[in-house]
Amino acid sequence: MPTAEMETMSVESVTAIVEHDGNTPLDVEEEQDSDLQDIDRPWNPESIRVSTKSFSLRNMLDSIDEESLDLAPDFQRLRVWKPVQKAQLIESVLLQIPLPAFYFAEDIDGTLRVIDGVQRLSTIHDFVRGGPKGSGGFPLVGVEYLTDVVGKRFGDLPALWRRRLNNTQIVVNVIDPSTPRPVMYDIFRRINTGGTPLNAQEIRHCMSDRRSRDFLRGLTEVPEFAIATGGALERQRRMIDHEVALRFCAFWLMGEQDYVPPMDRFLQRATEMLDDPRQVPDALLREIEKKFIIGLRTSIETFGDRAFRKWPLGDDRRNPFNRALFESWSVELARSGPVEARDAIAKIQRGARLAMRDQPEYIAAVTASTGDGMRVRNRFLMTRSIIESAR
Repeated sequence: MPTAEMETMSVESVTAIVEHDGNTPLDVEEEQDSDLQDIDRPWNPESIRVSTKSFSLRNMLDSIDEESLDLAPDFQRLRVWKPVQKAQLIESVLLQIPLPAFYFAEDIDGTLRVIDGVQRLSTIHDFVRGGPKGSGGFPLVGVEYLTDVVGKRFGDLPALWRRRLNNTQIVVNVIDPSTPRPVMYDIFRRINTGGTPLNAQEIRHCMSDRRSRDFLRGLTEVPEFAIATGGALERQRRMIDHEVALRFCAFWLMGEQDYVPPMDRFLQRATEMLDDPRQVPDALLREIEKKFIIGLRTSIETFGDRAFRKWPLGDDRRNPFNRALFESWSVELARSGPVEARDAIAKIQRGARLAMRDQPEYIAAVTASTGDGMRVRNRFLMTRSIIESAR
């Protein structure tokens, strides 16, 4: 039976709040999810293993070059920092102002991956090691106190200051590989409060291995992805594209019936599966990519430029991209396979638009508390029903 909340979900509810990348509005609907992640659940204190260590910046830069320190090089948030912010970080080091502590996660093989401090270390590495050997990667602009270094690169600095920068000690909290991944993820959710905080997908990206990172990036680079999403995910730097590709993988691998909220934990589990060849062999990765493309192509054929957007019958506005619609329609259309008959395509489109106009339960499932277990199952069930009734 519909709840009071569902009864209020109508075509008026389709007007969406959009996400922002800094001050720039995106063509992406913000998830109005009231079931916030439970990061306060009890932990076994013995499962939390964190050690504090000191490293010189020279040591850190060498580790980056040797690839024993993983900065997740395709991490798009690195574009967020402006030249003035970068210059003032370098100035702080030269002024010997202590940097906030860094957080690393250690793998079993000893590789360290940076979870908190990616932008700071990337900036320092670019300044010291970027560009032609010894010259530095960018000039300092916008410093506040050391005006005599304005316009200079690393190689232009006096030898004393180059040594000071290289010898600067940083404090690093290293999480032991024996710490369970869910606990590790929650630790970083707790400490991730300064600057421009990482979102959930950015944390998963930093914690994951190259295998899942490369695979998700590959999914977002297939031509059908940009067409089906209407380019909405090309103009953002918060890894929303990787997140929605991961949602397809998660529901394809585990199914909505095995979904247990919160969504973040479900997606973290999927990331770990993609990183493990024993759980997801290479052949299965290829199969997932094939099905992903089928789901995208069929969505394009069925909905055109309204794919994965609310499009209730009688309303021809082009609403923002919607994650809940993406995960349910891409997966269900991939499961059902290509729809060749034009009348079947028309029936699917009309059925979806009617549901968005007339079914409060469906509208609720793609609008609010979208990570709720019942709403996840409802939107998949209703999407499947629309497809099956049209064939």
